[in-house]
Amino acid sequence: MAGRPWDSPEVAAEVEALGGPGARLVRDEGAERFDVLPLLVATDGAIASFGHDSRRLWPNLVIGGVEGMAEREWPGSCLRIGKVLIGVQDLRLRCIMTSYDPDTQVQDSAITQGIYRRFEGKLALNCFVLEGGEIAVGDEVQRVRGRACAGVAE
Repeated sequence: MAGRPWDSPEVAAEVEALGGPGARLVRDEGAERFDVLPLLVATDGAIASFGHDSRRLWPNLVIGGVEGMAEREWPGSCLRIGKVLIGVQDLRLRCIMTSYDPDTQVQDSAITQGIYRRFEGKLALNCFVLEGGEIAVGDEVQRVRGRACAGVAE
């Protein structure tokens, strides 16, 4: 279904074929539609330490130029990217979805087990937007603390 509008008749037919009679996709704009928080941020250092396809982590945003597991020190701070300010809530506790290959959907439970063994089950960052705007590949990212991050849980 990738690359096709979610509300197209072709996608609707596939969803019903896979899910059974009456299965359908429904648009939901409510804040409660998010699994944990609306933004998942990963760093290239953590992805390299993970050692698998970054798509297994499902990040919305990947920040480059970060050494190793430095992201583990970021909860309670914010990320300034131009006019955008992102609050970093906490480390993301990973679920079984990391065990599925993003291309084949073949499951390898050793991937998730490795996250629990090597990273205490947590990899990437649960985040939220404090000040919205546009960002682009190559924009500078600054980690900030203090008043600029008022309201971020520590």
